[in-house]
Amino acid sequence: MSINRRGFLKLVAGAGVAGAAATVGAPQAQASEDFAGHPDRFGVLCDLSKCIGCRSCEEACDQVNELGKDPAYFADEKVMDTTRRSAHNMFTFVNKFQPTKDGQPDGGPVFVKNQCMHCDEPACFSACLAKAFDKTPEGAVVYNSWKCIGCRYCMQACPFYIPAYEYHEAFTPRVRKCTMCHDRIKEGGVPACVETCPMDAIVFGKRSDMLKIATKRLLNDSSYEDHIYGQYEVGGTCWMYISKKPFDQLGFKMNLGTTALPKLTYGYLATIPVMHITLPIILAGFYAITKGRKNGQDKGVK
Repeated sequence: MSINRRGFLKLVAGAGVAGAAATVGAPQAQASEDFAGHPDRFGVLCDLSKCIGCRSCEEACDQVNELGKDPAYFADEKVMDTTRRSAHNMFTFVNKFQPTKDGQPDGGPVFVKNQCMHCDEPACFSACLAKAFDKTPEGAVVYNSWKCIGCRYCMQACPFYIPAYEYHEAFTPRVRKCTMCHDRIKEGGVPACVETCPMDAIVFGKRSDMLKIATKRLLNDSSYEDHIYGQYEVGGTCWMYISKKPFDQLGFKMNLGTTALPKLTYGYLATIPVMHITLPIILAGFYAITKGRKNGQDKGVK
């Protein structure tokens, strides 16, 4: 294939049009700058002072999502000796932390349930080129595998390091994470982890109601930290926590700020489709011109 200079300029112009069209349809933050979250969205409040580390939430999640772990895994307390993170076959997990005060253990261990935080304005949604994520009116952030192109930008964008990839699936890999049991919620149910918790450490309901419950507990019991984690972090999340021990000793990131991440990154993310469409075409044009010239020189030599 060869291309002359005029043809190349036409190619670049066409690429610019295609890039502009892609930018118009580029994924934006789920919400505009004045978005306050879906008003009737649900949420979950996790009271870490009530969690006993039984991991029944993990087992219920595994069963509902058919993740296939051996039941013996959930009876093995040693797995909590190592800090874990989400995986393609583990949507929620309980980690164990030992708080300290003045360099000494401060009471017993604290167990922390982790999963997708279901942000009001999800960074995964904003970063996804294919719009494979949706922020539902019910509050859950869900993933559509048929839209996914496998770029894994969602994994890099998530401030909580939650999305996991099925690297072992050669032909149909998916991004995997907690869905907040969205299907169950739509049918009037509750997330499986909430339903199975024997200590009522996790409570489900309208997010606004969860905030009221959390605020009341903090006002009535001064031993709680004066912080509802997730109320404002990264613009607010649908999973929230209260604790009687400092959050920074329990694996929580305390430097995320209160601004939704898509508001900080949209200007850059909007250029990604242009780079993916225009730049490869321009480079291909340069290659074609160079190759054409080389072929002409070779023929001249002959």
